[in-house]
Amino acid sequence: MYPKHQSIPKLLAVGALFVLGASFTILNKTEPAVNGRDDPKTEKLKLQPGFKAEHLYSPSENNQGSWVSMTFDDKGRMIVSDQYGGLFRLKIPAIGAGTTPSIEKLEIGKAVGTDTVGMGYAQGLLYAFNSLYVMINNRSNPKFSRGSGLYRLQDTNNDDQFDKVTVLRTFKGEGEHGPHSIVLSPDKQSLFVVAGNFTQPGTMDTYRLPPVWQDDNLLPMIKDPRGHDAEPKVPAGWIANIDPEGKKWEMVASGFRNPYDIAFNEAGDLFTYDSDMEWDFGLPWYRPTRIAHVTSGLEFGWRTGTAKWSATWPDNLPAIVNIGQGSPTNLIHLKDAKFPAKYKRTLLAFDWSFGIMHAINLKPSGATYAGEREEFLSGIPLPLTDGAIGPDGALYFLTGGRRLESDLYRVYYDGPESTAPVAAAPINKDHELRRSLERFHGAPNSAAVATAWPYLKHPDRHIRYAARVAVENQPVAEWQDKALNEKDPIALTNAMIALAREGKPDQKSAIFKALMSINYKALSESQQIDILRAFELVLLRMGVPDAAQSAQVSAYLNPFYPAANADINRGLSKVLVTLEAPGVVAKTLALLEAKEVPANTTAGGATATASAELIMRNPQYGLDIADMLKHMPPAQQTFYATMLSVAKSGWTPELHEKYFKWFNKAFSYKGGRSYIGFIERARKMALKNVPENKVAYYDKLSGGELLSKNGNDLVKLVYPKGPGKNWKLDNALPLVEAGLSGRNFEQGKNMYNAITCNRCHSMRGEGGSIGPDLTQLGTRFSAKDMLEAIIEPNKTISDQYAATHFTLKNGQTVVGRLTNEDANNYYVSQNPYEPETVMKLAKKNVASHKYSPVSIMYGNLINSLSEEELKDLMAYLMAGGNEKNPMFTAK
Repeated sequence: MYPKHQSIPKLLAVGALFVLGASFTILNKTEPAVNGRDDPKTEKLKLQPGFKAEHLYSPSENNQGSWVSMTFDDKGRMIVSDQYGGLFRLKIPAIGAGTTPSIEKLEIGKAVGTDTVGMGYAQGLLYAFNSLYVMINNRSNPKFSRGSGLYRLQDTNNDDQFDKVTVLRTFKGEGEHGPHSIVLSPDKQSLFVVAGNFTQPGTMDTYRLPPVWQDDNLLPMIKDPRGHDAEPKVPAGWIANIDPEGKKWEMVASGFRNPYDIAFNEAGDLFTYDSDMEWDFGLPWYRPTRIAHVTSGLEFGWRTGTAKWSATWPDNLPAIVNIGQGSPTNLIHLKDAKFPAKYKRTLLAFDWSFGIMHAINLKPSGATYAGEREEFLSGIPLPLTDGAIGPDGALYFLTGGRRLESDLYRVYYDGPESTAPVAAAPINKDHELRRSLERFHGAPNSAAVATAWPYLKHPDRHIRYAARVAVENQPVAEWQDKALNEKDPIALTNAMIALAREGKPDQKSAIFKALMSINYKALSESQQIDILRAFELVLLRMGVPDAAQSAQVSAYLNPFYPAANADINRGLSKVLVTLEAPGVVAKTLALLEAKEVPANTTAGGATATASAELIMRNPQYGLDIADMLKHMPPAQQTFYATMLSVAKSGWTPELHEKYFKWFNKAFSYKGGRSYIGFIERARKMALKNVPENKVAYYDKLSGGELLSKNGNDLVKLVYPKGPGKNWKLDNALPLVEAGLSGRNFEQGKNMYNAITCNRCHSMRGEGGSIGPDLTQLGTRFSAKDMLEAIIEPNKTISDQYAATHFTLKNGQTVVGRLTNEDANNYYVSQNPYEPETVMKLAKKNVASHKYSPVSIMYGNLINSLSEEELKDLMAYLMAGGNEKNPMFTAK
């Protein structure tokens, strides 16, 4: 459900010393109570004007687990599931009638003895067709024997209890990328289900996009160096439509990473919120979390490792909004909410990591939609899991997951604006046209080719895509000659993409010839990207042509390389390096050495939320982002370097010298957790293409000595050996108070560096300068003081060092350190590793501000340390880094 965040340890802090910053203005103005709220659970919520929030229940405080999914039944009752436990049914008081629900644990089949195991572990729940559909996400174990799958629960004896359990389909795949949500179709006749990329879909009855999936990327395949996502294969995350009995399964769309939820708007269009792979941050194949319009036969382009597709390619479709970094969970459309009219065509996208509900306001745009993002609700901390619009039109949502503290909330509108229903937005002609073409998806139809073919050249990308998928669903013998004889350059390009996917290798030469008949120079930039993708697909699926035709293709494309557009250069470099075109190595290396990356580089795409805005919303993940932003790798250069790693010809000693020096420099940048490993794998592939007597030389030149044995980390970094422990004051303090004699100074210093204290603080003149010097720490604080502040950083937060949470008049929020203010503006620093970079907030736009209740220090900092490592760290801190302290005297 939640993308894995195995982040490196974070900032170490003790009291006023173990925090970022030096001196900051202390605020006297705090945020007034909003809508009369005085409960800490709701006080932390930032709401849009006119909305009120109620805290209804805390399951974790009642030993009922951490709730992650919900639905409402036909009697208006809520049914929820613990992520690692059972199902509960709630009767919720009406708005204004209290906030204490009555709760019943569901014992499935207990009355008739048909099921002694029970039900739960659900990441998807839906009440429909007089049944409760349960999407279990679990590996069978002695505690709960049911594995992942879709189950139908029914009440056959009308006693208001579920006594019949039917397995509709089991799945191979579980965990946070396993099977997820279930929703009812707009016509209320069928179901839609969604699953992450670790879930094998099994055989479907029909496919809207022909199941000829491949990785389809000429960039050398490097899987995640740390082993994540090494086994899952295409079609990756998927969405299917099924009948109520689960007998007929149709693949609707695929190519997602890990979409947790799906939602239909008032026009019956489907949307999802797909996750990123944060370990890829800073790499050219990184893709941010994204909102997708799930059209029929959609391919969204997720592949493992370096094989991820560019959103610019014509054989997949782009996002309507790139959100940014985060962990997507729930998605709701507000058509049924009793909210003001501006929200009636809005999606709410839940981010678990940073506690934000993103409002995506949808506006028809051609055959699809444009989306404008704003912040609807946020809180720190607020690990959002699931939500739904209740029968009363209020928004209900859950927090929790990963066994975190869990809560149930209700949000409703109590302002002056009307909440009456509004008319559905009219469907435009392009939208109608796309839908008419989608009728030919999933099965042969004798009218499909003649109907769809004219639209292969339509100006709207979504219509061209729908037309091509319609053609691909027909027997290739019906349209391959028509494709090869097509004269329009746009229709021909899309026809060749279809033929590359569906045709046979013996058509390779004819396809290359047809593509080279197009006047490349006369094409627009997007059309050039399309034709380069067509060449790439033919090379991938049908093989490299013979020497004569390879020379022809090289001569056709080489004059246009390099181009001014970064995406075009990526496509040209892939095709020309694969064909070993004359001069391609020197040209690509010149791009690699370019001091400035072209402004239109689309490494991940522009995002609606800036990474810097997220840093102080979650200290566990935020400080990793801060460090990366300070040392961001050049993504376009990384792309060229990776592509050149498989170039076997065209090298000179001078070119090799420049190339391998680039790797040495690349190791000084900081990307996501897998950045170093990806660079190292590319470097290793490149070394295979140098003369044998030069391998050792180029290995050293390129930084081979900098790498650890597994190639995933820099050797200068020392990591805890563990085993770690869930350290609390009651088990850590006795360990330290028992005595710290005979400690290991070097290990203490290594642990101090490993958990990154040195990034922000100096010790005896070494380390960072953005936090206070820790040399005299042991003379001012006891071991208990230090451990308490390290383990429970939120317990006491000095207002001198607290982050400030600003609420703007438009409902947006900003979190950062207030560094200064004048008569008109606040100056806010959001990146603790670049405190000199500040955001200017006009005071006239700020509604209120208050200190954040969450320390920017990560509370689980020392949990990776063993007992001996913890004692050595504490000795190092208490000694102020003095190796001659008696604590380090040999026993």
